[in-house]
Order: sequence, then structure tokens, then C-alpha cells
Amino acid sequence: MKRVLIVGCPGAGKSTLAKELAEATRLPVVHLDRHYWQPGWQRPDSASWQKTVEKLAAQSEWIMDGNYSGTLEQRLASADTLIHLDYTTSLCLWRVIRRTVSGLGRNRGDQLAPGCPERFDWAFFRFVINYRKEQRQRDLARMEGFAGRVFRFTSPAELLGFVAAIKKAAQKA
Repeated sequence: MKRVLIVGCPGAGKSTLAKELAEATRLPVVHLDRHYWQPGWQRPDSASWQKTVEKLAAQSEWIMDGNYSGTLEQRLASADTLIHLDYTTSLCLWRVIRRTVSGLGRNRGDQLAPGCPERFDWAFFRFVINYRKEQRQRDLARMEGFAGRVFRFTSPAELLGFVAAIKKAAQKA
């Protein structure tokens, strides 16, 4: 595991998992949200975003978290490991609401660029609610041809065992 891609619905815990795996493996973390969003929640233009992802994915080692399905195939081509957090809509929505309420008005540390404080974003909540109906199948189709190792988790309990095994293996190394 040198290039680990973590994907899933917003609120699944991608960034949290990336940090946990980075602690165990000593691989650098790339939070795509931090590279995508500009201060004031401004989006980059498509061409510059593609170049940014290309540059990030070309690094020799990383744990990269984030959806951005428009660049998923590009990132999959560079990854050797794919972790898909395939959780229920209700769990993801609950986590997004909890994160929003608890962090309202504050930046999310190293996960987002400065100038992007946590906020109520109804369009984002709708995206989370509709992710399984509107985005999941397309993302699964893009992941289907991935040649590396694939780990798909449908519950946080499954993921806990995986993370424990990674940490245990890292301690022995």
C-alpha cells in the first residue's frame, strides 16, 4: 500500500480514515477538499483542477481521500489500493449534520482550505441524500476495472477490524 484511494459518500468518514491510516503507515495524506476549495468556497476551473489532481496523483506515496467523481478514473489509474466506504444514506447524512453543527463557522483543520468555514449548505445535504440513487452506480462502474486491491466496507464495524489489522501490522514492521 503506497497509493491508497479512499472514496465514498460525504460523511462516510474518508478523512478520518485517511488520518488513521497515515498514522499507522506513515504515508502522507492528501485531502482533496483542501486542494479543491478556494477561500470563500470558490471552485477552481475544470482545467486547473485536472492539473492539480494529476500532480497530486503523480506523487510516489499517498493516502488520498475524496470523491470528485470527475477525476476518479484519473486517480484510480495511479492508486494501488482502493478503499470504498459504502455506507447507508442515513449514517452519512447523520455524520454530515453532526459535523456541520459541531463545527459551524469554523474551518475543518487541515481538511479544507482556509476561508472555508463549516456552514449549512442545503445543496450539499441534498447531494448526500441522493448520493446512493444518483452517484453510487456511476462511481461503482468507474471502480469496476480497478486492477489493485479493493476493500469495500458497508459498516463502520467492518472498517474497525481492518484498521486494527493495519495498525497491528505496522507495529510489527
